[in-house]
Amino acid sequence: MILTRKRAAQGASARLADGLAHRSDSGPEAAGASSGRLSQRLAASLAGAMPTMDRRGFLKRSGIGVGAGLAAGQLTLLRKADAADDKKGAAGDGKTGIVVRRTVCGHCSVGCAVDAVVQNGVWIRQEPVFDSPLNMGAHCAKGAALREHGHGEYRLKYPMKLVNGKYQRIGWDQALDEITAKMKEIRQQSGPDSMFFVGSSKHSNEQSYLLRKWVSFFGTNNTDHQARICHSTTVAGVANTWGYGAMTNSYNDMQNSKAALYIGSNAAEAHPVSMLHLLHAKENGCKVIVVDPRFTRTAAKAHHYVRIRSGTDIPFLFGVLYHIFKNGWEDQKYLNDRVYGMDKVKEEVLAKWTPDKVEEVTGVPEAQVYLVAETMAKNRPSTLVWCMGQTQHTIGNAMVRASCIVQLALGNIGVSGGGANIFRGHDNVQGATDVGPNPDSLPGYYGLATGAWKHYAAVWGVDYEWIKKQFVSQAMMEKSGTTVSRWIDIVTEKNELIDQDNNVRGVFFWGHAPNSQTRGLEMKKALDKLDLLVVVDPYPSATAAMANMPPAEGDKVNPNRAVYLLPAATQFETSGSCTASNRSLQWREKVIEPLFESMPDHTLMQAFADKLGFGKELSKNYKMIEVKRAGRTWMEPEPESILREINASNWTIGYTGQSPERLKSHMRNMQMFDVKTLRCKSGKDPVTGYDLTGDYFGLPWPCYGTPELKHPGSPNLYDTTKHVMDGGGNFRANFGVERDGVNLLAEDGSHSLGAEITTGYPEFDHVLLKKLGWWDDLTDAEKAKAEGKNWKTDLSGGIQRVVLKNHGCHPFGNAKARAVVWNFPDPIPQHREPLYSTRPDMVAKYPTHDDKMAFWRLPTLYKSVQQRNLENKVAEKFPIILTSGRLVEYEGGGEETRSNPWLAELQQENFVEINPRAASDRGIRNGDYCWVKTPTGARLKVRALVTERVGPDTAFVPFHFSGWWQGKDLKDYYPEGAMPVVRGEAVNTATTYGYDSVTMMQETKTTICQIERFA
Repeated sequence: MILTRKRAAQGASARLADGLAHRSDSGPEAAGASSGRLSQRLAASLAGAMPTMDRRGFLKRSGIGVGAGLAAGQLTLLRKADAADDKKGAAGDGKTGIVVRRTVCGHCSVGCAVDAVVQNGVWIRQEPVFDSPLNMGAHCAKGAALREHGHGEYRLKYPMKLVNGKYQRIGWDQALDEITAKMKEIRQQSGPDSMFFVGSSKHSNEQSYLLRKWVSFFGTNNTDHQARICHSTTVAGVANTWGYGAMTNSYNDMQNSKAALYIGSNAAEAHPVSMLHLLHAKENGCKVIVVDPRFTRTAAKAHHYVRIRSGTDIPFLFGVLYHIFKNGWEDQKYLNDRVYGMDKVKEEVLAKWTPDKVEEVTGVPEAQVYLVAETMAKNRPSTLVWCMGQTQHTIGNAMVRASCIVQLALGNIGVSGGGANIFRGHDNVQGATDVGPNPDSLPGYYGLATGAWKHYAAVWGVDYEWIKKQFVSQAMMEKSGTTVSRWIDIVTEKNELIDQDNNVRGVFFWGHAPNSQTRGLEMKKALDKLDLLVVVDPYPSATAAMANMPPAEGDKVNPNRAVYLLPAATQFETSGSCTASNRSLQWREKVIEPLFESMPDHTLMQAFADKLGFGKELSKNYKMIEVKRAGRTWMEPEPESILREINASNWTIGYTGQSPERLKSHMRNMQMFDVKTLRCKSGKDPVTGYDLTGDYFGLPWPCYGTPELKHPGSPNLYDTTKHVMDGGGNFRANFGVERDGVNLLAEDGSHSLGAEITTGYPEFDHVLLKKLGWWDDLTDAEKAKAEGKNWKTDLSGGIQRVVLKNHGCHPFGNAKARAVVWNFPDPIPQHREPLYSTRPDMVAKYPTHDDKMAFWRLPTLYKSVQQRNLENKVAEKFPIILTSGRLVEYEGGGEETRSNPWLAELQQENFVEINPRAASDRGIRNGDYCWVKTPTGARLKVRALVTERVGPDTAFVPFHFSGWWQGKDLKDYYPEGAMPVVRGEAVNTATTYGYDSVTMMQETKTTICQIERFA
């Protein structure tokens, strides 16, 4: 980012900014938003950017000895392993001890493949995989710096315990014994729901799945992970519209788009390599539109940029729909055949969202809204991309639904070049959502009803009654747990107001950055109240310093609290699969052995289970491997065995066909897959002889049936132009067959290519198979397992095989997508002002929801907070909208990337982007320190970046930072040797209360602040 530009490069930087802006090809039709005009002002901002320090001065200022920084180059902390331990299958010469391990970048969800060069157990070099159809040999800054994991001086190196204000080294046996003893004590006194387990979107699919199984055997649904606070509103909104909560197409398929609308996505910084595919499309004439409160690097590549008031996505999108409907640009046949309820949406849009109303709420003039509608309608297929800019709102579910409705109206779903291309955040956030620790569902979105538990009891080979006895009651077993976004409140809320017997007393952060969550001041209180806090992570995370720093004046720390830091291995020190945003799975080879005394997460899950008394049940179906690390013997579940159990259980989303063998063949033979279609036209794996012909790269789910069925995966969901055994499909019949007398199934003639049933039909079960006369297509063995089952619970896979292969139909049925979702708070998306709004006039017209008293086990406030803010005239004291987002140099909570000296040197401080007018009004100059204050009482000390990237009413702070607390460096509170290189204020120390009305997503993109010059 521009705070790191050196003075010597200021002229070049200004020219670069000017060139990028002019390269956007903005024409005069982009009323009031010409990036060409904006570029001159941005260049001025760049010209005044702060200089950086040289490397030596930077590391010294960071509180890290220069010798330690230089040691990174000398690899002094590398642990060498015997080259003879290298597993068969890695490329190597067998003489020099050099092998090449193929892995996947551990940052965003694009899924960039990396070849790691290892010599005698030491990671000495890396190369992007030029044959990868996903990244095509490209890396961003983060991906290019992966090898830093190969020594990682600033990682946690051994187990530690907080004793009298200092983290002390302890052994693994002591850590496991003390932690499990404390867990048993809490469980005996307060029940299993008094523990909360935060998993990780950094875990592999196998580790994510195993953690959900582990938590189930502990006896609670109080578990969650980062998807809750990044795309939970997407998953809920999209799944309730057309069936599956995931990206419909792929990054690659965007090369076929003729128009692309980015709303709430800054892909150039958050998903840099994805831009390769967009830029290819742009070269072929694709029109690019970016809608965002900020002029981002993505906007610099757009033909048209539209500045929008943060939080007003629904009025804008419905304003686009207004012009689509008014001009007859909707795809009427598509709507008649495949969509329910669009007539009701049309009636509401034309009545409520006229151009004047849209401009009043969003600030976008009619000419720009019309231009977007016309561009998307006249350049089909057109795709729509969103990310956390759209999801992180109290009405995030409705915003997502509005995006879905636009694409349905244009007939863009189930079409190559179209789609809802949802860019997920972490490298395996999609996979962790699919099969991992969700509080409202067992893996595969099976839910928590009795039938779901019995399905998994059969898969796990344990008695259903045994699982039930682990819980307090069947009612709690089938009740959704609380969410990671609200763990603070399940700890601190009055006991009589929570929907479980006792408050949470113990929390595991198993790969989670707390600074990625809102309400930092209250989080500190919750941390201090706990009886047990366990951090399992390669890095100490912000948790270590927050737990150790003194409490606020008047607060106290629980004298019985125990805090432990356990070093986890990175994903480069184990093997397993991960799922990219496009639903493709990739298999990571282990690059090196775990460094220091770190342990793979699944190894620790087994060790904890053994201590807690359910180790045999947890690993019953797995091959176990004996390993010696850190002076003791560990029993480690084989990742391949865990994936095979996933294959045997996750029929509902088609995680059943991606066997370890198929995935490894794909990774070895990337050159065989087309970079646009992802398909292998012809070829065999020379190692195994497996025929890759017809497979789509990574077997993007759903990949139905057993691996032997050889379903190729589904590159574009709901595509009726392909046979179901060719990756085709239709909308899911998941919401019944009729609603108020209106048909919910697809109309006659609307079906996937080659289907025997040429009209709509419900999902398949044993009854429907018998009615159709297809039952005898099953083998006798399949009949025995399929009796009384449906396509989701038949463990033989026979129902799916018969329906797909023999009759060309889709096992989940053939229905209409829902433009109206009657089970949501707003069946048709409604704009509602945020709880903290700078526009009291809009609050009066578009108020929020009523308060909820028992929502994900907690009372959740909406209207009472909004009304209190109105009464107290909070907007007058805090008149600027505060939003947050990503930088290209860092990722997530930032602990990992800010501990990487190569990346840390690129972005050395946190900052606030403030418009020149707002800065001038406050006497703030570019580079000044200033205070960003919010209604929570928190304040952030950050540098001012005076820029017209943001409008006068908006300020922006990146969310990757931690290690400072309201002006104070927390370096003294980290464990020795494990402090990140760069520390800064966490924007979420100051963010405010607010949660989505369906998923409990936190609101980070629209709060309010005041900015003052630091004195």
